[in-house]
Amino acid sequence: MAVGIFDSGLGGLTVLQAAEARLPEVPFVYLADSAHAPYGVRTADDIFDLTCTAVTRLFEAGCNLVILACNTASAAALRRMQESWVPADKRVLGVFVPLIEALTERQWGDNSPPREVDVKHVALFATPATVASRAFQRELAFRAIGVDVEAQACGGVVDAIEDGDMILAEALVRSHVEALQRKMPEPDAAILGCTHYPLMQTSFQNALGENVRVFSQASLVADSLADYLDRHPDMLGTGARGFLTTGDPRRVSDRATQFLRRQITFQSA
Repeated sequence: MAVGIFDSGLGGLTVLQAAEARLPEVPFVYLADSAHAPYGVRTADDIFDLTCTAVTRLFEAGCNLVILACNTASAAALRRMQESWVPADKRVLGVFVPLIEALTERQWGDNSPPREVDVKHVALFATPATVASRAFQRELAFRAIGVDVEAQACGGVVDAIEDGDMILAEALVRSHVEALQRKMPEPDAAILGCTHYPLMQTSFQNALGENVRVFSQASLVADSLADYLDRHPDMLGTGARGFLTTGDPRRVSDRATQFLRRQITFQSA
């Protein structure tokens, strides 16, 4: 019984960690497409092809359900995958849904007309590809009105985190927050629209100030996954727990061990 979690690199480990804490009885297979990271600077077609290849590998590992922990893949590839590619007996879910549910305080299945919500000014920090897709704004507009979203493409942050250079990552976070604040001086809330970014959540919060509510996806996705599996227990697969990467397993294992502060051993995908 396994659930797949996919990310272009190591950012999805934040989702994995929260999911393991929420669902300790469920084995997860994590796949990092480290050989092709980061996705945030790639074209939509390229992201689609790479994501389909990675998800196919997770299907082969015994996962009937795969979570795209990569926001870029969720933004640029998920809808196309669901409409034309995912087999009838499999499911692929993204990370935007739980976030928008939390932001708008309404369930995804609530199809009532868009309505006003408490937040009015939202800062979105994401990769260039996620920002270009406008997927977050599109999904939010189905459920809320009167919300001004200002997006900031955070170039370089994922690369710095993947390289383990947290000093550079922190400096880049401050720079991107300052750039956002020049466009939106006083956001009510901030969305960390990349699963790498929770590793820098304290830096984002400090740069934004204590009055800005920062939404991070890991725990929201874990709770949503638990609810989904309660309603669809048949989507648990037959695989075994494991870590796969398209990159150098030793290097990726070292970085993952640093991130999660426990020994993680990746194998070649």
